[in-house]
Amino acid sequence: MLIASALILATLAGYSLLCMVSPFGTCRKCDGIGAKLTVNRARKVKRVKPCRRCHGQGKRLRVGRRLHNQSREIHRAGTR
Repeated sequence: MLIASALILATLAGYSLLCMVSPFGTCRKCDGIGAKLTVNRARKVKRVKPCRRCHGQGKRLRVGRRLHNQSREIHRAGTR
């Protein structure tokens, strides 16, 4: 039980360190390219459209960093 708790805490500490060092990760939808290739099978036309999730940048804010930013905003709003 103690080892499992230590592993969970170490994993959370590592992820929070990763979010502090590199707050942006690659977009999972477009694999960091920033665009999706769409194929219209009826007309056999290929189009390149910007990714809807990352808006064509290829990077997205990590979940841990998003949680950190939200908690900072709540703390800042409560201490004014």
